Order: sequence, then structure tokens, then C-alpha cells
Amino acid sequence: MKQYSAENIRNVAIVGHGGSGKTMLVEHMLYTAGAADRVGSVDAGNTQSDFDPLEIRRKISLNASVLPLEWHGVKVNLIDAPGYPDFIGDLHGIARVVEAMIIVTEAKADLDVGFEIAWDIAEEHGLAKCIFVNKLERDNADYEGLMNTLHERYGHKVVGVQIPIGHQAAFSGVLDLLNMKVYKGRDRGEEIEDVPTGYRSEAEERREKMMDAAAEGDDDLAMKYLEGEQLTEEEIEHGLLVGVETGKVVPVLLGSAASGIGVATLLDRIIHELPSPIDMPKVIDGKEILADPNGPLAGFVFKTTADPFVGKINFVRMFSGSLKVDDHVLNVNREKDERVHNLFYPHGKGQEGASVVPAGDICAIAKLQDTHTGDTLTSNKDRIMLPQIEFPEPIYRIAVVPLTKADEDKLGMAIQRLMEEDPTFRHTRDSIAHQEILEGMGDIHLDTIIEKMKAKFGVNVKIEEPRVPYRETVRGAAKAQGRHKRQTGGKGQFGDCWVEVEPLNRGTGFQFENKVVGGAIPKNFIPAIEKGIREAADHGLVAGFPVVDFKVTVVDGSYHDVDSSEQAFKIAGAMALKAASEKAQAVILEPLLGVEVDVPDECVGDVVGDLNGRRGRMEGMEPTTPGRTRIRATVPMATMMRYALDLRSITKGRGRFRQTVDHYEEVPHPEQQSLIAEYAKQKAAHEAEH
Repeated sequence: MKQYSAENIRNVAIVGHGGSGKTMLVEHMLYTAGAADRVGSVDAGNTQSDFDPLEIRRKISLNASVLPLEWHGVKVNLIDAPGYPDFIGDLHGIARVVEAMIIVTEAKADLDVGFEIAWDIAEEHGLAKCIFVNKLERDNADYEGLMNTLHERYGHKVVGVQIPIGHQAAFSGVLDLLNMKVYKGRDRGEEIEDVPTGYRSEAEERREKMMDAAAEGDDDLAMKYLEGEQLTEEEIEHGLLVGVETGKVVPVLLGSAASGIGVATLLDRIIHELPSPIDMPKVIDGKEILADPNGPLAGFVFKTTADPFVGKINFVRMFSGSLKVDDHVLNVNREKDERVHNLFYPHGKGQEGASVVPAGDICAIAKLQDTHTGDTLTSNKDRIMLPQIEFPEPIYRIAVVPLTKADEDKLGMAIQRLMEEDPTFRHTRDSIAHQEILEGMGDIHLDTIIEKMKAKFGVNVKIEEPRVPYRETVRGAAKAQGRHKRQTGGKGQFGDCWVEVEPLNRGTGFQFENKVVGGAIPKNFIPAIEKGIREAADHGLVAGFPVVDFKVTVVDGSYHDVDSSEQAFKIAGAMALKAASEKAQAVILEPLLGVEVDVPDECVGDVVGDLNGRRGRMEGMEPTTPGRTRIRATVPMATMMRYALDLRSITKGRGRFRQTVDHYEEVPHPEQQSLIAEYAKQKAAHEAEH
């Protein structure tokens, strides 16, 4: 592929809710521009962007795909982003490397959660936005209802620049208000006609509104317009470009991703009204990084894929300088020198070799040794570091168990490779519960992780419920004896100690003190007593959970010159703790989470009621953005295992939350008795087996 200067490049994300038609829109854009010789189908599983076997089977986008095309001498790097909230991580990475987002939505009055998420992320990153209204040919299409909703939600910066010709099944084209022409037909067979008589009055009225918006984008145009002069087509286009760049204007375009109607005009608008890398330079610490091919080297890794055969592939946006094959570059985040051997332009699952990639463009590099998503590639001389991507924290957890020893051996490597590919996927090992914990953005996200483990790395696992990390402690102080005496004919075993047990403040842990005087227990046996107490505490006092926040003081005891040993005193220490716990009122503690839930105002009552039903304590609430409220609560972890799924159901996907372990508290008596009974049942079953 030939090189393009930065002013002739557009980096554009195609975003929106799952099922809104993004992938089919991209298919028609590629075909219309001649970058593909056919239009693929999601149902047939032969689209350019959804090429992963899991995407083909599920018929949804799971990964972002980079798909370049050329339109009238301008290179457009389309990035097709997954629409389901479970895969929001890709959207955060993409937002760092594009100048504009085209938000695709169905022609209906209510906005989907994927639209709202994409809008919020575009706003957060200061990106230019354009809306493409899809599925106008559907029986229930409601273009006017959608425009009313958009104006209510986002104000009159949302500007219609086209009018649909025909309604629902009769939809046949779009009337473009810029040049007052009607575009009918589809893809490469588009026909251009004059405005029908019945549409002229409406078109002129709406063109005035578009001109108002264009004039607001540029002070000189505003002055001319206020003086009563009409703006030319070129002036309107310039005003819209400036307005879109600054966020003052969000144009609304129309069409059908199924048939290709409106696709050519969309491509025209991309190259004329969406900003290039030159128009929106990256600003770091108040300093602009210009898209200069001869400038300092700065490439940003926004996505990584893991392949068991090819290895890692890093997708890179060049912000400054030029990257060449065989260059030595510095990964400034890891202070690691890397050699660029395999440089290419990605095209969905395909690729085209590149010898040099200039500023403003997007490329991919295979087989870098230690480079990951969020890293900056620069030179030792320049040492530019771009801010890393802020990914959302995981909100859903499962535990997995390898099915065989071979699966167990491969599990760690598979998890590591998948975490490199997906920074919203996390893994921890619960050493106390002996569980491998996987964390992600939802059930579909973790389902696909498990499917990838099997498909890519041959690892089979079964899913378990994560165990709540309960703890135990003591409420009061007590003194007890641990005496271990056994005579077996030869040398016996003898260990005897008195201990005092007392509670400590939450989070203190375990403290041990020796107050034995007069040699009642030789000093060399004291560490054995402590070891016995620690091991007994790890196994729990009432329900098998580790004991925390308590102090044990050894105060007295006795020994035998011949029969005493470290092992005997270790057993005596464990016996003493067990005996003391019965008097010291051993209790179970549970982790409580600090939870912040951000929801639409109309869902506040239902969400608060649900949290109360989970034994949650409300800590307060405050408005965030217009129409949304943040609820703060403290909730037991045991009741929150499926909260991500339940909140999605309550709020129709519009609720967002985050949680952190806040502190431990005593479990209420009924739940405590249930945990003790369950432990006794498991213990009895284990003893019966052995």
C-alpha cells in the first residue's frame, strides 16, 4: 500500500451498540471504495472484520479490526469496534488513536446503552463525533423520534445534514442538504437526482438549520451569516469541519448498512468533514506532538493480539516520526530495546507488508519481545512517553478448574497470553480457597476467554463459583491449656502449654508473645508452639476459614526431659488455641465491598431496593451528569457475585458500577450458623470418604 501524508489520512472508529449494523456498514464502505470485491454477511460468517472463529459462531464482534480503504485520494483507517459492553476495553484503546467516532444507531426513538457508552468515551477523549442512522428500511423505523431523543439528550449541536427519501419499506435514498441532491441506489451503483418537489420546503428549512450550525463553527462565517449573506457549499463544509473538530457540531447522516444506501455520501463526509491527524494533534503535558513524518519518533500500542503460532501482534498508531523495517526502537515504558522485523498494514485478518509507516497512520508489528498494549515506541534520543490507557476495572468473577494434569500445566501460559491481549481480563490465585479466579467485564466476556483458552491453547476448564474469602476471629479473651501426651512403649511425646488469647483491631493480623518465666518451657520449644498455633489458625476454629486479628501469649507450661520435642509442643500449641477459642467466642468475618453504582435517575429506586435486599447499607447518593445518579453503599461480597448481570437486567444495561474490598465485619448470626453447618457437613463427608 502506498504511503499517505497525515493530511490525507482519516482515523475513524465505527462504534455503537451490538446489533446496530456496524460490521455490515464497514462491509459496504470497503466494497464501495473498491477495497473489497464483495459485500460479506455476518450471518454467512464471511465479513472482513469478524474473522475470528468465535465471532463467526456467535455472530457478534469480539475484537476491534483495522480496515483501511482509499476514497478520492484519502486513506481512511476504519476501526470496527465491538458493541457489547463486555468488550468495552477495545473501545478505550481505540479512543486513544482515532480523531473521530462514527456512532451507528438504529432508526428508533430510544437510544441503546452502546450508543451512550460510545458517546461518553468520545466526549472524554475530545474526539469528533458523527452519527449514522441505520436500518431506515425497517418496518418500525422512527427517524423523527430518534432526532427528538438526540436533541433532548444532547442539545442542538446534533444537526441533521440529510433527509430520508421514503419511509420504512419505501426508503430509497437520502437527500443531502449540503448540495441539495438526492442519492439513490446502493454502493457503486449510486444515482444522483434533484430534490423532489414534495421535499423542497422541508429541505430548505433544514438546510437553514445546518447553515446555522456551520456558521457557529467559524467566526468569519458567523459574521457573514449574521449579515444576511448565504454561505457557499464550500463554506458550509468548512464550518461543519471546524464545528465537528471542536465538538460544537455532531452531524447526523442516514442510510442502510444492509443495502449500502448512503454509504458513498458517508465516505464523502469522512474525508471532507472529519479531522485528519494534522487537525487534531496529540497534546502531552501541554505540548503538541505534531503528525510530522520527520519529527521525533512516537508510536503508541493500542491493541495486542496473541496467537499460539504467530506470537504477539502489536497494533500501533504513529503520532510522530516514521517507523521503518529493521529500526531499533525503545519501549520507553519498559526501558526495552526492540527490533522491528515484521512491519505491515493490517486489513482485517489480512495484511500488507510495509517498509515505512509515517506519522498519522496505523500499522502492526509482529514478534516484538516485550511490548504490550499501552506502551510507547520511541527512540533513545526522543524518549517520548504517551499516557497509558485507563481501562475499566473488572466487575465479574468466576473460578476455573483445569480438567486434566495437561490442562493444569498449560493454564498459566494461556492466561498470561490472553491477559496480554485483553487488559480488562485479570487473573488471581486464591491460595487459601485453592481457586484460579478469572475477572472480566461480564459473563459473555469470560465465556469467550474460556472458549479462546480451548481454541487457541488447547486448555479445557470447568467453571466454579468463586469462594468468598471469609475469615474468623475471636470476640473475647480466654485462657486455656494445650497438653499433648502420648506413650507408645519407647520414647513418648510430651508438650504442655498455657496460652492467653485476646482479640485485636480489624486488620491487625496475628501477634504472638512469649511470657514464660522460670524455664517452665525451654526457649527452643517456643517457636514450635507458635508454629502450631499459626497452622491451627490457618485451618479455622469454627468453619474452616483462616483466623485473623488476634493475639496469643504463652504464659506457662511444662516439659519432659526425654519425651518433649518440637513436634509435641507444636501439637500442644494447636490444642491450646482450639481450647481457648471455645471460651473466646470465635466468630466468622465477611468482606464488605465499597460499591459505587452509576444509574439513570428512573432506576434509582429499583437499584437501592436491590442493594438493600443484598444486606447493603446506603452511604449516600449524588447526581453525576444530567439524568444520572451515583449511589454509594457498603455491601457484603457474598451477595454481589452476580451483581454485574443483575444490574444489567435492572437498568437495561445502562447501570455501571465499581467495587473495592472495604473492610471485614462479623457475619450476622443466621448466615454464620449456615456457614458452620455447611462446614460440619463437608467435614463429615470428607471423613467418611477416608
